[in-house]
Amino acid sequence: MITHEAARERALLVHIDFFRFQRNSLPELRELAVSAGAEIIGECLGKRDKPEPRYSIGEGKVEELKQQAAAQKADLVIFNHDLTPSQERNLEKTIGVRILDRTGLILDIFARRARTFEGKLQVELAQVQYMSSRLRGAWTHLERQRGGRIGMTGPGETQLELDKRLLQTKVKQLNKRLSKVKNTRALSRQSRQKSEIPTVSLVGYTNAGKSTLFNSLTGENVYVQNQLFATLDPTLRRYRLSDEKQVVLADTVGFIRNLPHSLVKAFSATLEETVLADVLLHVIDASDPDHDVLIEAVHEVLEELKVLDKPMIQVMNKIDLIETETLPRIDRSEDGKVIRVWVSAEKALGLDLLAQALSECLP
Repeated sequence: MITHEAARERALLVHIDFFRFQRNSLPELRELAVSAGAEIIGECLGKRDKPEPRYSIGEGKVEELKQQAAAQKADLVIFNHDLTPSQERNLEKTIGVRILDRTGLILDIFARRARTFEGKLQVELAQVQYMSSRLRGAWTHLERQRGGRIGMTGPGETQLELDKRLLQTKVKQLNKRLSKVKNTRALSRQSRQKSEIPTVSLVGYTNAGKSTLFNSLTGENVYVQNQLFATLDPTLRRYRLSDEKQVVLADTVGFIRNLPHSLVKAFSATLEETVLADVLLHVIDASDPDHDVLIEAVHEVLEELKVLDKPMIQVMNKIDLIETETLPRIDRSEDGKVIRVWVSAEKALGLDLLAQALSECLP
């Protein structure tokens, strides 16, 4: 993974369109790489029907990458899709530089962004689970000393098994500590339920403006930055809709296309605020020309969390950045139910309409 102390590692990006698989976005890969502190020195693009078993990409493309990495003095090559541990090892051996796949890159960014004890625990759990599948071959220098495959129960195999046991123990310890965090959250949630204060969870694609909206509504100063995954740790604050009604707003981690399942699982404690919320506010960057695709990506994660049937309001944010003038408004279905609200969290436009829409959706 990209080390936190390194200044800016020189990275080649590899983006392959696999026709039979869900495609990732090249601009998104660039943002991810920059968010991880990499200096992008080149890109390698291609198309394939499906991944090749040995390298994921074709041998011709591997040779092209090898020459490009040597010529541009790359420190690492970042792939915009996941690699199997054997593919990663084969690529590193052939190209001669470190290889990082999409999940490894996202994990590195999460490690940089985590600030609270809970967030760091969740990232560490996901990293340990990711590393455990990549242990094989780490001790092959000891295996070679023994001269072959027969009798592989020597020092190399012993060390490998030891490392596996250590990682398994680490996973158990992290799950135990996260369970304590989960219990603490449950107690806090019980007290809210006793006071009958509904919870509203902000969800959406990363960098859609959830934290800016959260700050605008609550007057808080939650960390906001124009970067992917600026917020990892959930923040809960009370927000008064009217003299008679208030809610608890929860700002949570942003989603991304093909968010690795291991991260969804590791962040279960954080995402519980979404699972148990009374209403979801799906914050969308209305100025992004691809926002329909990003909406679908968020729905995929919400479906995995089994919360798509919850009451949900689409919040079309950043209307101040749309080229054609767009005024704050509420869109309704034929039967009068709120579908979406158009706002600008940055400019505090339409927030009164959002409060009105929330009041209508809550009992």
